[in-house]
Amino acid sequence: MVTFHSTRLERTTTASFSCHDISADLQAFVDGTGIRNGLLVAAGQHTTTALVVNEAEDRLLGDIERHFLALTPPERAYAHNDLHLRPGIPADEPRNAHAHLIALKLGNHLTLPVVDGRLGLGRYQAVLLVELDGPHQRHILVQLCGEARSSAGELDVYGVEKRDGVPEQEALKG
Repeated sequence: MVTFHSTRLERTTTASFSCHDISADLQAFVDGTGIRNGLLVAAGQHTTTALVVNEAEDRLLGDIERHFLALTPPERAYAHNDLHLRPGIPADEPRNAHAHLIALKLGNHLTLPVVDGRLGLGRYQAVLLVELDGPHQRHILVQLCGEARSSAGELDVYGVEKRDGVPEQEALKG
């Protein structure tokens, strides 16, 4: 039977642009649900953050920051930053058009397969929350849908019950 589980992750960011590996948080959520096979959806709850899959290597993360800030420099003139022309703007509104534009390029949600209870990430892949206008307290909504281990036996990656470690159709053949 397919079930749904949801949670909200929180992360405090510490810089205006920073990448935070949330893979372990997502795997811990999966572990707590008992879901063996399914899909995990993560959605950032902010317009100036992004969620991406990439390598969480410090030098690469610095390259990512330099790359996006060179493409979309914070000091460039953007209409969104003309706060005096925008009605109803609070006094503490940041000039952060660059962060919105970078977030559009990167995206703020992702879907990952869960196979045999593990996130479907490759050897060097990590799920990164990318802060583009920090520091802030950030939230990521996470939902997992899938099937738990069968009480009668384990399910293979296609949701077919295994008998003695062999998919049921194969076990029935002989």
